Amino acid sequence: MGQKTHPYGFRLGITTKWSSNWFDERNFAAKINEDAMLRKYIGKRLKDASISKIGIQRTSKLITLEINTARPGIVIGSKGKEVNKLREEIKKLTQLDVQVNVVEIKRPELDAYIVGENIANQLKKKISFRRVMKQSIQNTMRMGADGIKIRLAGRLGGAEMARVENAHEGKVPLHTLRSKIDYASVTSFTAYGCIGVKVWICNGKNQTI
Repeated sequence: MGQKTHPYGFRLGITTKWSSNWFDERNFAAKINEDAMLRKYIGKRLKDASISKIGIQRTSKLITLEINTARPGIVIGSKGKEVNKLREEIKKLTQLDVQVNVVEIKRPELDAYIVGENIANQLKKKISFRRVMKQSIQNTMRMGADGIKIRLAGRLGGAEMARVENAHEGKVPLHTLRSKIDYASVTSFTAYGCIGVKVWICNGKNQTI
C-alpha cells in the first residue's frame, strides 16, 4: 500500500497535518479552487524563490499564507517591498485581508521539492542525469537524511526511447506510517521532451504514534 499511494496523503491525519486549515461547508468547492489558484499564482510569481510549501489558514475576513522558501530574501525584497506588493496582489484576487508569513528552509538539501526542482533545472542545462542524481544523493545524505530515492522518467540524455532510471541510498520505508517521508514530483521541460522527476526523502521517525 505504501508503494502505491502519495506519502503525504497516506499519513494525513496520522502523522502529517493538512496544508489548508479552514472549514466552510457551504462554500467548500469555491475555497478549494481558490487555494489551488493562490498556490499556482504564488508559484509562478516567485518561481526563482525555491518555494517548497504554501500553508493556508482562513477566517471569515482574513487569509494567512505561510510561504516556506529557501530564499526568503527574494520573497521579502528590499525593506519588505516585494512581500507588501504580493500581499496587495492577493488582496485584489481574493477581496479579503491577507497576511503573509515567510518561513526560511534552513536545510534545503532535506526538502524533496527543492531537491527535485534543482535536478529539473540541471537537466534543462543538459548536464548528465547520472551525475545530477549522484550529487543530489550525496548532498542530501551529507545533511543527515536517513535515506533518499530518486526516479527519472523520460528521454534521458536525449535518447530516442524514453526510459526510467532509479537511484537510492539509505532507508526510505514508504509503508511505515511513523517515517517522515518528504515527497515531490517535478517536471523538467527539456529541449527534447519532458522528464518526470520524483524524489522521496526520509528524515527520521515521528514519535506521535
